[in-house]
Amino acid sequence: MKTIWMQTLLWLAAVATALALAFATPSESSVMGRLPSLTAKRLDSQMVSLPQGLPASRTLALVAFQGGHHGEIDSWIRGLQLRQDASIPWMKIPVLEDPGNEGARSVIENRMLARHTSQADRERLLPIFTDRNAFVRSAGLSGTDHAGVLVLGRDGRVLARVEGHFDQDKAQALLETLVGRDYD
Repeated sequence: MKTIWMQTLLWLAAVATALALAFATPSESSVMGRLPSLTAKRLDSQMVSLPQGLPASRTLALVAFQGGHHGEIDSWIRGLQLRQDASIPWMKIPVLEDPGNEGARSVIENRMLARHTSQADRERLLPIFTDRNAFVRSAGLSGTDHAGVLVLGRDGRVLARVEGHFDQDKAQALLETLVGRDYD
């Protein structure tokens, strides 16, 4: 009789452990990351509410954290021929540490305006003033040492991500996600 109760208790403990692990495991969106909800101003002065204001249901976001990331970002623009291929919705998103006041943000924006003189560049450039480390954690990136390339859904989910310079294999995976079927 003791063995039946012992087996039943062990079985119940195993079921309870399995249920606890099922609820404790991270969801896909927490593993892949999310774009934080915020409002930012493109360089052409248009306000954008993120993530709902993304240009498409799936958007390629080229995310830079430092001025030295220009080379990595440009390698993706050239490698994917983004300036020639209008079928790919994309944005450049420099994530800048928020200086804390509007005057300092305006100085930074004016420097960016001086470097990006074409209207097309200004429409695609969405500087975000925020806590860089919080953005990195939220987006599921490894850090600020390299640029991030994300496929973002309008609900804010990161659907795919890579970091660093252009790579054909990474690009293929991003493009498959970018043009993939709709998700729930």
